[in-house]
Amino acid sequence: MRIPSNALSFKRLILRWFRHTGRPLPWRATRDAYHVLVSEFMLQQTQVARVAEYYPRFLKRYPTVHDLANAAPGRVREAWEGLGYYRRAENLHRLAQVVVKHHQGRVPDRPEVLRTLPGVGPYTAAAVATFAYERREAPVDTNVARVLRRAFRPRLQAGARGERTLRELAQAVLPRRSKAAWEFNQALMDLGAIYCRARNPRCPLCPVRPACKTGERSVRGKG
Repeated sequence: MRIPSNALSFKRLILRWFRHTGRPLPWRATRDAYHVLVSEFMLQQTQVARVAEYYPRFLKRYPTVHDLANAAPGRVREAWEGLGYYRRAENLHRLAQVVVKHHQGRVPDRPEVLRTLPGVGPYTAAAVATFAYERREAPVDTNVARVLRRAFRPRLQAGARGERTLRELAQAVLPRRSKAAWEFNQALMDLGAIYCRARNPRCPLCPVRPACKTGERSVRGKG
């Protein structure tokens, strides 16, 4: 994958912005892989503000993966009450049991192993690897994909090939240092939530506009 010409300036701007104004989300204050997993399961199809309310409650009840693994299914569902999509709670419960039984109670750090766990797909595997273990992995969800498309305007084919190209792009533009990669991945998510929104993007106010191909065009009235 050829690195885009604006990648370096984009990284500098987004990291500078994030280090000053990154959202103080509770799961960003930990590197406990189980806690990160809980947040990632909750964030699937649920707004950040709602997860921020439920996340500490759930962890107070089940502070370790062993606590969750030993819980009764009905109790886990009860603790999840209000978040909806209860299949996530069932998968998280089964995941905890697998981690205790087959991984000595330690959440794996490699994406290829994480993907063997119940309810863990490519995005969640990469997210846990980078957010818990600071591995140089690029989790690409809908919001991150939108930022990458707008910032770098890659040529994408339809379907799976286009998705693969975006994942390769995300990996290619990651900072080399693990801590910076953690920050960069978090910053992409904040940028997508605050400025690079699906509807009514705030390009003129965006802190990375000078290094964004779409942002530059929008301000000049050409896109």
